[in-house]
Amino acid sequence: MVCAVALPGYKAAGYIAGVMASQVQPAGVDLRVESVFSFNSPGLLGVEKRVLSNVVEVPLTNGFWELGPGAYKVRFVEAVEVPLGYVGFCFPRSSLLRMGAYVGCAVWDPGYRGRGEALLYVVNPHGIRLEAKARIVQLVFIRMEEEPGEGYRGVYQGENL
Repeated sequence: MVCAVALPGYKAAGYIAGVMASQVQPAGVDLRVESVFSFNSPGLLGVEKRVLSNVVEVPLTNGFWELGPGAYKVRFVEAVEVPLGYVGFCFPRSSLLRMGAYVGCAVWDPGYRGRGEALLYVVNPHGIRLEAKARIVQLVFIRMEEEPGEGYRGVYQGENL
């Protein structure tokens, strides 16, 4: 039987640019929100075609985003480089969940480099206030059973750098 092994936060921090000590957790590293965007067009995900939704940046008001219920795209402050023998999983911080919002992230493949993006979903009917550079997710690196032959080579490699 193979057990999952997480890279301790202090070691994971070495693969994430611009991390402050307050972001390092026992099992990972907190990522901060850099930008928030609202969706203003449909998207398409087909077998051979992908069209991303158009987005508009949500402006800050006195250092905060005032977000009503709905879906938003967020971009993280930190640039990440996932080590080749690891896969990254991103989880919402419990404070975000306790205020009625959560973040959905895709798998961060071995070898991915970039300033990632995720989906922020506000379900609180009264909305939330989110301060610029607030820590909203924890990124955890889990060691793979064996290293892949090559790292991530998809269209999002190097995004937002």
